[in-house]
Amino acid sequence: MRSEKSRQSNQPSAPLLLRIAVAGGFAFMLFPIFVIAMYAFNDESSAFSFPLKGFTLKWFARAAQREDMLQAALLSLEVAALASVCAIVLGTLAALAVHRREFAGRDTLNLMFNLPIALPGIITGIALLSSLRLLDLEPGLLTIVIGHITFCVVMVYNNVVARLRRMSVSLIEGSMDLGANSFQTFRHIVLPGMASAILAGGILAFSLSFDEIIVTTFTAGPQRTLPVWLLNQLTKPRDMPVTNVVGLLVTLVTTIPIIFAYRLTMGTEGTEGALK
Repeated sequence: MRSEKSRQSNQPSAPLLLRIAVAGGFAFMLFPIFVIAMYAFNDESSAFSFPLKGFTLKWFARAAQREDMLQAALLSLEVAALASVCAIVLGTLAALAVHRREFAGRDTLNLMFNLPIALPGIITGIALLSSLRLLDLEPGLLTIVIGHITFCVVMVYNNVVARLRRMSVSLIEGSMDLGANSFQTFRHIVLPGMASAILAGGILAFSLSFDEIIVTTFTAGPQRTLPVWLLNQLTKPRDMPVTNVVGLLVTLVTTIPIIFAYRLTMGTEGTEGALK
């Protein structure tokens, strides 16, 4: 532990120009979110009046009174929960199969698992819409969840594969040598070793599903998730203060789990077999 801390303390600090560039990049990315947050508390009913007229929380109260928004939020939460649970199961099983076994087409299968996250969302949406029509499935909750699973699985799969690559094989061999069967070894060695990676992948999948809009547009039909509701609100200038409030809340709902997932896996890059 001390050697690790001493190594980190001995690392040279980044040049000033690089730190300025990084700060500028963060400011560029976060400025639109800051604008939304700023106008969510603006007392003026005009969408983007400046300077601000005062501080108020009335738009939060009005947002809470919107039944259509609450229904969209509940649908988004339901879809994200179902998609993330399915992604955890499928992604974990796929990672175990691909990592532990050598078979023909293994690299191709690995590429196929990562393909949905690499493809443009509109291509994935069109492909899913064509497939659903071929199967004669009516757009609804099931079709939205199916569409979200296709890219949520990638989050869990990549996290678990990365953890398995760092897990020491000697731990598994030692467990088997001490008389444990395959199930006992999996339960007491493998599963605890990759538990935080599974949880982090599930959290990332939930966040990705909650704010997904492109694939949802092709698979939702008349259903409206919260991102779709926000998109429709852009055509209603009088409702922009409420839209800003909901946009801020969506940002928080998706950002906080991502930070938690990062904290959950932080510091495990150099571990091999550590049951963290």
